[in-house]
Amino acid sequence: MARYYVNMNAQANGDHEVHKTGCAWMPSEQNRRYLGEHSSCWSAVVEAQRHYLQSNGCYYCSYTCHTS
Repeated sequence: MARYYVNMNAQANGDHEVHKTGCAWMPSEQNRRYLGEHSSCWSAVVEAQRHYLQSNGCYYCSYTCHTS
């Protein structure tokens, strides 16, 4: 299980990126919301969508959940 966070600041395309602990692109503490521990990025993205409908996995740490 890994800890996941969502960036509270949207990217230019409107996505709120979901990051796993240890990601080099993790947003600062004041700009992220803890999503809990998840066995995969898929459930973390679903949780993020409860807060930000347009959520997406990080290209670097959650690539399998990243959509272009």
